[in-house]
Amino acid sequence: MAVISEQPFGTEPPLAPATPPRGVQSAGTGVGNVLNALRGVPKFSLFYLAVIIIVTVFAPFIAPFDPIKTEPTNILAEPSWGKHLLGTDHLGRDILSRIIYGARISVVVGFMAVFLSGTLGTLIGLVSGVARGWVDTLLMRLTDGFLALPYLMVAVTVIAILGAGLWNVILVIALLRWMIYARIVRGEVLTLMQMDYIRLARVAGASNLRIIFRHIAPNVFNTLLVLGTLEVGLAIIAEASLSYLGLGIPRPQPSWGTMLAESQEWVFVAWWLPMVPGVALTLLVMSFNLMGDWLRDRTDPTRRQL
Repeated sequence: MAVISEQPFGTEPPLAPATPPRGVQSAGTGVGNVLNALRGVPKFSLFYLAVIIIVTVFAPFIAPFDPIKTEPTNILAEPSWGKHLLGTDHLGRDILSRIIYGARISVVVGFMAVFLSGTLGTLIGLVSGVARGWVDTLLMRLTDGFLALPYLMVAVTVIAILGAGLWNVILVIALLRWMIYARIVRGEVLTLMQMDYIRLARVAGASNLRIIFRHIAPNVFNTLLVLGTLEVGLAIIAEASLSYLGLGIPRPQPSWGTMLAESQEWVFVAWWLPMVPGVALTLLVMSFNLMGDWLRDRTDPTRRQL
């Protein structure tokens, strides 16, 4: 039996709820995805790293004084809300300005060293894991040889030969850390090479180059992201150690390691001289380590908290 609608004659039927076009999301959905991705992130580390990045980029506009300008009439001024917020050093240089410019050195060294060492080590690990045979043996023995070298002693020797300088420090750190990436990436590649889709790609005639960059490299990106975050902290410590020994950033250019070395003679007179760069360095390395741990938990399905 036909059903007669009770809707009055001449009225429009109610419109169906409008649906957004495919591929278009509401604003709330995007914000929700971002918040979900940042769930569990160490908030202090994220805030501190954001501050350091901002300070690094805008150092000339943020620093209240020239970091290398001396002020003999204002030596070892204590921290105060007046002219020098974090005090001055034994030459009358503003500590806050030197900390700001020292942050720029630490961040540049950390990221550039990790970029260079990560690129070299990743390429060697990919080639070694895919090519196998004598190529794998040769590259892994080379990696083992570099791993056996005493890290700090080699860095000190090379810097003593090349001379102190920003790019020499970056180059030395990169050349002494690529082996970590090569070893880890090779292990990942050996696991991935047993997967069915890799075998099917070989059967289909895919070259090693295509297998590396199309099928393997995207699958090791998460591992490289976590490792790189942790390695940035190690590179920053390495730069500070070399600068402390006088083999890193040449004076009077400000570096946190140099500031620590210069402050050791005045530690009992001016406590703020070693305290400020020491705390800044500790918090920076700790923040990178905590972010690395968080990224590991977010990218590893076995550790992810649902």
